[in-house]
Amino acid sequence: MPNFSGHWKMKQSENFEEMLKALGVNLMLRKIAVAAASKPAVEIKQEGETFYIKTSTTVRTTEINFKIGEEFDEQTVDGRPCKSLAKWVSENKMACEQKLLKGDGPKTAWTREMTNDGELILTMTADDVVCTRIYIRD
Repeated sequence: MPNFSGHWKMKQSENFEEMLKALGVNLMLRKIAVAAASKPAVEIKQEGETFYIKTSTTVRTTEINFKIGEEFDEQTVDGRPCKSLAKWVSENKMACEQKLLKGDGPKTAWTREMTNDGELILTMTADDVVCTRIYIRD
């Protein structure tokens, strides 16, 4: 099992604004979010199958605690409350499906994968729009 623990900084991001657009975020908020999320600070603490992930930007900070295979509460990237369930899909990759608690919206999910060269790849999806963010240890 890979060790995701550490402080991470983003090296590359693709399709973040497109994903926000697919979620229905208006133009003004998208521009603010894209600027704020251009240099997120990510802290991950892992103990076996239990994870704590804190993502900090200039606009907001999110924190999630979860155990692989157990449902947990979190928010979609645009702030809607959801129930989530993370599972291992390979030795180095977890995938999480999100179910909205209220209303309708695009199907959302995320994955986190450790590469052999020590990078962390985060993908976030809204229906068929995929945002990929690559992180390196800070």
